Amino acid sequence: MKTPATRRRFLTETTTFLSLIGTRPAAVAEAAPAQGRSRIALPKPGPMLPPVPAILLTVNGKPGEPDEISVLWTFVVSGDPPQVGVSAGDEHRAGPLLSLHREFVLNVPVAALVHPFDVVDMSSSKVADKFALSGLTRGAATVVKAPTVNEAPIQLECRVTHTLRVPPARTVYLADVVATTVHEGICDGEGRLIAASAAFFGMTAGSGEFHTLGQKVGHIGQSAGRSDIKY
Repeated sequence: MKTPATRRRFLTETTTFLSLIGTRPAAVAEAAPAQGRSRIALPKPGPMLPPVPAILLTVNGKPGEPDEISVLWTFVVSGDPPQVGVSAGDEHRAGPLLSLHREFVLNVPVAALVHPFDVVDMSSSKVADKFALSGLTRGAATVVKAPTVNEAPIQLECRVTHTLRVPPARTVYLADVVATTVHEGICDGEGRLIAASAAFFGMTAGSGEFHTLGQKVGHIGQSAGRSDIKY
């Protein structure tokens, strides 16, 4: 059985070919003037990686307690198979609940939800009805046992597969995405995200601000003549 070419192998082969013929990609050549800028060292190091996803995580609560909405650092682990990761500090109420239930939903908000998003973020360590606190509407996942945020146009239903303790006070949860649901108009007929279909926003790690996506400047695989890559 022939092994399908992966995105990484395809790009590695292209890079090798470019190095053999001694061709410098035009984009690199155009960026050269910026290299003349002086670089300064900040007094304190930080994970300055703008933008990062702004995600509302929902998970069932403990018996007798309300369900939880939290804002956690979120990242993609793999596109195929679909896998994600979230990082919970010990102060977050969500961490023990992820360990208990092993199922959760990642809800992708839009700019109109910035205020309730921040209300949730500033309350991540509290035991409270975050739906009532933020004014968000509770929904139910289609596959996993977890609540959702109805206003979110994209929802990723996830099951925890691995956990990693990261000193001094954080746990990373890796999970399979077992279902993805979207509002009508968010994706095309082939399931490809239409980025301009909603005012998605991210957090700029390094300034603590929220920014929408803005202008499209390219796509994955453009240097290799590809336009089929979604993840």
